[in-house]
Amino acid sequence: MLRPVDAPLTPRKKLLSVGERAPEFTLADQDGADVSIAELREQGCVVVYFYPKDDTPGCTAQACSFRDHFADFQEAGAQVVGISSDSVDSHRAFAARHRLPFRILADTKGKVRGAFGVPKTLGLLDGRVTFVIDREGIVRHTFSSQLRARKHIVEALTIVRTLVS
Repeated sequence: MLRPVDAPLTPRKKLLSVGERAPEFTLADQDGADVSIAELREQGCVVVYFYPKDDTPGCTAQACSFRDHFADFQEAGAQVVGISSDSVDSHRAFAARHRLPFRILADTKGKVRGAFGVPKTLGLLDGRVTFVIDREGIVRHTFSSQLRARKHIVEALTIVRTLVS
């Protein structure tokens, strides 16, 4: 099956808002396989979480919390993907070390992060933002907090459950 080519990604100055259409993108996962958000949406809504860096304390806590609630997201009909600027190799080791059951995508040039308008903290550290995107590609929720990594999971799961009821 031929997949439509993703449109060029345009960086945004502001964070993508609820009600806006999420950008289409394809990135490599921790196994080097191309993952398209359009293909993920065919299976249900998608939780896309951007995080700063593999194997840092907050990012590890967040990933492990998504892991620990992964069955809840699946039961609610949601796909979960994490995105950072780390390499495929870094993601492979991170996912294996923490037994992550979901895909971690390598946005090494930061183009997808820019297209979603995810800001840097203090101009240096990649931001931590979670988006819930429905099957049609519309953003239904955003949560941005660099320090409250575990709250991203609670917020996303609450919204995902409302989308299926």
